[in-house]
Amino acid sequence: MPEVRHDVGEERGRREMKSLSLLLIFALVPNAWSARRQPVEDLQATVQGRIGKRVEWRKDAAADVEISRTVHALLRGTLTADRAVQVALLNNRDLQATFEEIGVANADLIDAGLLKNPSFDISARFPDRPPSGTNLEFGIVQDFLDLFLIPLRKKVAANELARAQLRVGDAVLKLASEVKTAFYTLQAKQQLLSRITVLGATNSAALEFAQRQHEGGTINDLELANQQATYSQAKADAAEISAEIVTEREKLNRFMSVWGAETQWKIADELPAIPGNFPIDRLESIAIAQRLDLAAAKAELGAVVQSLGLTKTYRYLGAVEFGVDTERGTDGQRVTGPTSRLELPIFNQGQGRIAKLQAQLRQAERRLEAEAIGIRAEVREARDRLVAKKDLARYYRDELIPERTRVLELNLQQYNAMLKGAYDLLLAKQNELAAERSYIDALRDYWIARADLEGAVGGSLTSSRRRVESSSFKETVTHH
Repeated sequence: MPEVRHDVGEERGRREMKSLSLLLIFALVPNAWSARRQPVEDLQATVQGRIGKRVEWRKDAAADVEISRTVHALLRGTLTADRAVQVALLNNRDLQATFEEIGVANADLIDAGLLKNPSFDISARFPDRPPSGTNLEFGIVQDFLDLFLIPLRKKVAANELARAQLRVGDAVLKLASEVKTAFYTLQAKQQLLSRITVLGATNSAALEFAQRQHEGGTINDLELANQQATYSQAKADAAEISAEIVTEREKLNRFMSVWGAETQWKIADELPAIPGNFPIDRLESIAIAQRLDLAAAKAELGAVVQSLGLTKTYRYLGAVEFGVDTERGTDGQRVTGPTSRLELPIFNQGQGRIAKLQAQLRQAERRLEAEAIGIRAEVREARDRLVAKKDLARYYRDELIPERTRVLELNLQQYNAMLKGAYDLLLAKQNELAAERSYIDALRDYWIARADLEGAVGGSLTSSRRRVESSSFKETVTHH
């Protein structure tokens, strides 16, 4: 009969341990999936609203194939600035690496929603005299205070995920601005090369004419040498600009992450004309409302505030562990019962953690203020530069170039009337080309300044106010 009682007690102990294990497992399983979500959708909607472009996180082979087809289609025909931006946003490898920050933050959010794993203990002791049965002890313990901290941890992790989305979004907008700058720089150099090529043909004809004049004795050695130097300088300028075009093309290739046959794209040789006026008032306020890097700084401040509150709330609570322990003695008797363990915060009450978080909070506040002040200055600088370049380009287009063209026409009339020589005509042509070159530079600087202003404001200039009012992404960040 005693042996039967021993078997029943041992079986009861097994059932108790099994029940506790299943209870802990079922407590863990639902939390493993509660934090899973798709955090890229808000970012995609924001980029679409800000600059009207598509972004994708390339996470599998199917996405690579689909995006490769899209990139190939965009590179066919004449590449525009908008198309180049779209290719870069879909294909740039550095940007895809930055996207993984969202994956890391999302993984942290999943981890924040999980309970700590239970601890299982086992020990075996061997007596040195009868009864000679082995003394066995089993125990399983779970920190149940961790259960109450899960919602707070998830809130902090969700805030960090929002910051990661904002950082990636800011990288997207900065890449778009950099691509436009590289595109307009390349386009300006191609336009300038076409004008210098025209001048080169003129200089070649003038040099040939000067050589015949020199042979006929109508011009001296100095005049011929001047004409030869002018022709040589034009060739050197063309060669230098051709080399710069190669460099600028490769810069754009790197932004778009293309190689091989995909680098044979073509762009128009003429910069776009200056468009009509658009409102440039309230740009500072718009930038403060929609700059993603500033929103990331705000989210960082919010995360520190949450961490500080969490630390202060639970500063006097340590680990609170509950479990079940069962022991079988050397005589075969089994003893089973609950266990508990409470950490006593006698020495460490979180003083250091609180002081550190308070310092980090002040640091985040100052950084946020500095970021906002810097953004306002950046917007004013970009706006004033845009206005100045627009006025300068229009001055060249409407005033100086027509004047140089008129001078050239008058010289041509007097040359035909044999009142001016070929050298005077060539000089007038060179002055006209110099004015055109300055106009091209000013027009390039205008488009670059416009791209810089879009980057400073945080999106396209044509519909900024509407985006500020309807940005769901901003609401998401504010919520976090």
